[in-house]
Amino acid sequence: MTMPLSPENTAGSTSEYSGVEFGISADGLPVARIGEITLAMLSLPAGGGFLASAWRHRRPLCELTRADFYGQEGNLADEAAFRERVLETAEQKRELALLERVQTRMSCSTPWGVSQIATVYAEGIVSHVTAGHGGFKLSADRNSKVHPMLRAEGGWYEEDCTWSIVAFTYPQFFTSYERRSAERHLKNWWPEAWETISGEVLLPGESRANDRKAFELAHADDWVVISALRSDHHPGMTEVIATRGGKRDHHVDERRFLVPSAEYEVGRFGFVIDEARHAAYDGPSSFASWAGRSAA
Repeated sequence: MTMPLSPENTAGSTSEYSGVEFGISADGLPVARIGEITLAMLSLPAGGGFLASAWRHRRPLCELTRADFYGQEGNLADEAAFRERVLETAEQKRELALLERVQTRMSCSTPWGVSQIATVYAEGIVSHVTAGHGGFKLSADRNSKVHPMLRAEGGWYEEDCTWSIVAFTYPQFFTSYERRSAERHLKNWWPEAWETISGEVLLPGESRANDRKAFELAHADDWVVISALRSDHHPGMTEVIATRGGKRDHHVDERRFLVPSAEYEVGRFGFVIDEARHAAYDGPSSFASWAGRSAA
């Protein structure tokens, strides 16, 4: 069935919900339509789901099924996360319509190959797409406005990460969603620059780069796993290779351990061996590269 946009089902008449239709598909999936795009939360066996989409489906939402949707556009914890993603997409579409971006073709060589499509965000701010990658080119004048801690000589900013520097420097040419994404990128990968420019001190959990440094400092003398696989010789166990601090260098000592598979989880930056519980192992190895070697 299709759910009317009312406060009772969190879809009201405010601009936030303008042009958004929520519903339930024929097979019980949360679905939503924004213009010609239809989105669905497809379930995962372990719980939660992932975002999928469909294009130009005119049928009522209640008649759609899982087979109508394709792609996997990010995991979703629950239906609330799906609704948030839908509203974020609607916001993005509304704001994009107000920006004066012009798509064109330019005869241009980029660090990633020949430009195939160019999008002019504003004078001196151009995004290029090539056969394999892409990114922004800032004019010399535009690039001079980028903070020195973030500025790229030559004015090229690739599309995976450093694009966020362009969005942070020229927020007026980007949507709210893009600006939020850029802020997260800067906090994660250039925390020192973020703190210097914003005057804010990032807390634990707010920057991946900072958190990694803290992890490496805290576990510099611990055995941290650098490779792991299920043991062929000990059912229910995972055989791991670890080094002090998780360093990956041919000159550092390596040691093997057996860890119960049920508790082995890499975590954000690595699995730390608890020597009181995870015994060093020098028996037959499941690692081909370890054949004939023994633990130190």
